[in-house]
Amino acid sequence: MAEGNKTSITTFTLLGFGSDSNLQFPLFLSFLMIYNVTIAGNIIIIVLVISDHHLHIPMYFLLGNLSFLETCYSSTLLPKVLVSFLTGDKSISVAGCLTQLYWFGSLVVAECYVLAVMSYDRYLAVCKPLQYTTLMNGRLCFQLSAGSWLYGIAIMILVISLMSQLNFCGPNEIDHFFCDFALVVKLSCSDPTQIIQLCFVFSAINSLPPFLLTMTSYACIISAILKMSSTSGKRKAFSTCSSHLIVVSLFYSSLIIVYVLPKNNELGEMNRILSVLYTVLTPLLNPIIYSLRNKEVKGALKRLISKYIFISKRNRHF
Repeated sequence: MAEGNKTSITTFTLLGFGSDSNLQFPLFLSFLMIYNVTIAGNIIIIVLVISDHHLHIPMYFLLGNLSFLETCYSSTLLPKVLVSFLTGDKSISVAGCLTQLYWFGSLVVAECYVLAVMSYDRYLAVCKPLQYTTLMNGRLCFQLSAGSWLYGIAIMILVISLMSQLNFCGPNEIDHFFCDFALVVKLSCSDPTQIIQLCFVFSAINSLPPFLLTMTSYACIISAILKMSSTSGKRKAFSTCSSHLIVVSLFYSSLIIVYVLPKNNELGEMNRILSVLYTVLTPLLNPIIYSLRNKEVKGALKRLISKYIFISKRNRHF
């Protein structure tokens, strides 16, 4: 394929974390450990939510959704990073890059809305406890979570279909460890104005409403907690929200710093580090935060372990 005297490229090179050979294997081991713990931790949360009837309520159904989302999220980015560390092959096809970008964008949008639904669930539980079971029933919870997933998947179809029409003719180096939208568009030798404007509108639509809903929910929650006269009531109400608030703070603070603050050369390395925070460490921390700060999850985990030990002893006996 050619456009004038410009030849289209078919692969990109992800520069990632540099080319120092002494760092590649330690980085491989570190990211492999993070990936394994992330997948294991989130799968355990999913298994607990499905298997333990004590967790068959909207709050934990949404937590299971978040854990499944984080599992997909990590699996979209980290396998390619691990391969590049181990083999030194940093190339990715244009089609592969757009596929990674599609799923990455879809999951980010879905996570914004799932986190917003979780904050709304906590708002109803704290501020409208007598109406909670009526307002947040199983059907509505399923519809909101399914809608978050489907909307994220659908909205990126238009973005990627427009990006697939761009022509890339070099240079082909992406100074990141994954296919970031802004960096990929910069490599196009076609006019990317339309796709940039569209993505700006989509980013505003898909980040501001769920962010504002989340912040409004927690403003109401904090106000309601402060009005409680009972210290134990305040502690119990806050304990049901603190884990989610920590997760939301980590997710949005890193997103805002990476994608909203002005870019300059000095912040380039910092942006990459913060990208690791929300793409790699946040999915790792989510199950840890929820398991350590939530009595119901810890109780379900103990029951699952006890059940496993009982079954193992019984099988050995027979």
